[in-house]
Amino acid sequence: MAGKKILIVDDNQIILKTLSMKLAGGDFEVLTAADGSDAVRTAREKKPDLIILDISFPPDVAHGGGVPWDGFLIIQWLRRMDEARDTPIIIITQSDSAEYKARALEAGACAFFNKPINHDELLACIRQTLGIDAAVHPAP
Repeated sequence: MAGKKILIVDDNQIILKTLSMKLAGGDFEVLTAADGSDAVRTAREKKPDLIILDISFPPDVAHGGGVPWDGFLIIQWLRRMDEARDTPIIIITQSDSAEYKARALEAGACAFFNKPINHDELLACIRQTLGIDAAVHPAP
């Protein structure tokens, strides 16, 4: 039986699939979105307990629905919504730019991970953020 809901937002289908499998194995209910409009809609409808969010989206994905989405804009939208205002957001990105990290944390992200992601570290961060005891729920 799945526990806390986690929304993963990334345009990369491989990352969506691998993170989904890892998190589902850790007893989480996994939701996915491939662009900003999907992320906002899913957050509003499903009210996830935590969001894992990429920062960079290619132009064909970033302009879904006519809005030039990137992770920073998605955070702004989420923080305006009652359903996601206080939802913890963990950033995952290819960029190791100090500017990206500072902007993400300033915008309201609680953690920042560079790709490729160390799944065990990410899972530990998720559990800590959600207040889940790792001894009760060991890593898969």
